[in-house]
Amino acid sequence: MSGSNLRAVLAEDSELGAGNVLLRLAEHGADMDVPRVTFDTEVDTIPAWTPLSLRTLTERAAARAEWLQRHGIGRRDPVAIYVSSAADVFLNFFALTWLGAIPALMNGNMSAEIAAEYIRRLRCAGVLLDADHAALAELGGDGLGAPVLGYAAETGTGDPSGAPPHYRHHADDPVVIAHSSGTTRMPAAVVHSHQSLFAAVRAVRLTEPRQHGPVREMSAFPQAHTAGVIIMNEALCNGYELLCLSGQGGAFASSGEVVIDAIERWRPTAVYGFAITWAELARHDLTTRDVSSVRFWSNTGDCAHEAHIRRLVAVGSHYAYGPDGTVVSVPGSRFNDTLGSSEMGYGGFGISHRYDTERYGRCVGKAQPFAEIILVDQRTGQEVPAGEVGMAAMKSPTLMLGYWNDSVATFRTRLNGYYLTGDLMYRDEDGYFYHVDRASDAVDLGDGKWLYTALSEERILRRCPDVRDCTVLAARGGDGTLVAEVLLLLAADADPALDRDGEIRAALGPVAEGLPLRIVAIPDDGIVVGPTGKVRKFLMRERLVPSTGAP
Repeated sequence: MSGSNLRAVLAEDSELGAGNVLLRLAEHGADMDVPRVTFDTEVDTIPAWTPLSLRTLTERAAARAEWLQRHGIGRRDPVAIYVSSAADVFLNFFALTWLGAIPALMNGNMSAEIAAEYIRRLRCAGVLLDADHAALAELGGDGLGAPVLGYAAETGTGDPSGAPPHYRHHADDPVVIAHSSGTTRMPAAVVHSHQSLFAAVRAVRLTEPRQHGPVREMSAFPQAHTAGVIIMNEALCNGYELLCLSGQGGAFASSGEVVIDAIERWRPTAVYGFAITWAELARHDLTTRDVSSVRFWSNTGDCAHEAHIRRLVAVGSHYAYGPDGTVVSVPGSRFNDTLGSSEMGYGGFGISHRYDTERYGRCVGKAQPFAEIILVDQRTGQEVPAGEVGMAAMKSPTLMLGYWNDSVATFRTRLNGYYLTGDLMYRDEDGYFYHVDRASDAVDLGDGKWLYTALSEERILRRCPDVRDCTVLAARGGDGTLVAEVLLLLAADADPALDRDGEIRAALGPVAEGLPLRIVAIPDDGIVVGPTGKVRKFLMRERLVPSTGAP
């Protein structure tokens, strides 16, 4: 079957979802032998960087399904996967969904202490580890509340011919437990269904025009994230080649040098990542590296900063029509921004930037066609008018089922049939949304004034070219005293001793008038980040509050 016909068939296949993509591709006659997915680590003696076909992916998943079934795993059993390599994440994801079990994907950068508590809260049927996380095995089943089934590499020794028939999913079957970034608390266990985690692939990615020429997508996401699963399924269904990076070379897979090296080696046409990916790339002079193959940079999670986007769209390439009507490659790429979260399942908003676009100021675009989004007053729950800041409330087929083993948190995020995202935004008269902060990070200054930390960071990066990234923190002590900090990560050639108070206050505008503000240049390790690279502002605020004399 041709690629375009197969895409149309898949888009109309009501049985297809996040848990059975390999099965349905085979049943619909997809080419099983062309290169599809590349991992940067070895897979069952197959060398790293070897492209795997659908046939090989299916066989390797079947081997793991047989091993897991032999070790007592079956339908509806949640199994925690705490590993580093992208191959271990996805092949065991495919195997567990093969059995109708529920993979609980854990970011390998999660600390052992938090990981152990997270697993205990899951109350799962078993745990898979790797050599990087062997210390957790010492806790044993009693310490984790679940048996350690073995190392993830062992699962590949199963007999693929002994795998049971693939489980047939219902649309509402839970198919994965991912977790939030943990920026405000212990990472929350987010449950998605067979339908919800595939809804955007069906509604958008399988129906949009196919890109011109060969498509090679590179995922620099933390692979144990809903975004990683979505891009894997999207690439398989569209017939695109996909490279999945693991966590080598930095605190997360998006470490700038790792990403650039992979671009030069593998020549992707699209690169997917979180906002931290682009901040890390901003360290480098990309004009000195060969990133010409990249036509699209695609972001989700937190929205990206203009200062970082402009550096990316200035490099790479895109197709255009030449004077004679032929398609030619010309300099300059596109940046697609889709603000999202694990709970949303897919970015609820979308906007695209080129070198000549000017709609910034933390504009996240308009709502996706499959989503209904309104902004509501945090106190009354009533919808706010255009131009007024409110909390984003969302209805969408992509939304999570809820939080695993936590109905209290699940229902607290629901209001009148909407999911409350925790994002503060305003909408202009043309229907464009602008993100100003997370509700947990904004501070009421009184007299109708608010300090929005994310918007403040955007303004500083726009106005201060020798600042490559920054974090703004604000908190009130027990006596009500406000303390605010601006933490600057400077460009390599910037002077850390320079007094930037006037420049920073000018960037912040009227909100900075009379604001007690401490501005300091810090090293990279001065920022506390979670496993996905998001800044853990709530932890950093705890260091501010004692200085006010609060207990």
